[in-house]
Amino acid sequence: MTNDHRTITNPPALHDPTPFGYSHAVSASGEVVFIGGQYASDATGAPVAGDFAAQVELAFDRLRAALEGVGLGYEHVVRLGTFIVDHDLDKLQTLGKALHARFGDRLPAQTLSGVASLALPGMLFEVDAVAVRP
Repeated sequence: MTNDHRTITNPPALHDPTPFGYSHAVSASGEVVFIGGQYASDATGAPVAGDFAAQVELAFDRLRAALEGVGLGYEHVVRLGTFIVDHDLDKLQTLGKALHARFGDRLPAQTLSGVASLALPGMLFEVDAVAVRP
């Protein structure tokens, strides 16, 4: 990623989080931009049916579109919040692959929450973000 202004820190006193798709700490200076929860939605905002992996891919497409809408990209993201309905290790592996595909080894800080349900029926995954405009 070009012009990556983030400093990623994974202290040796903590476990290596990168196989799980996140970093312990990320810092950057600039204007903070908050991106609301993105999910697998159609043009009307209705959830798109699909399995978990398909919903993760579409939610990250929506996140990219929200970032681009404010002139930013994945390289500006310093923190993610992810929400998984009926979380299990298979879903964690699917999410990890999606994160590495988008962020490579420059992973943002992340909190993953396993939840019983999300805002609308049929939603299996949601992601929000904090980005920094340099």
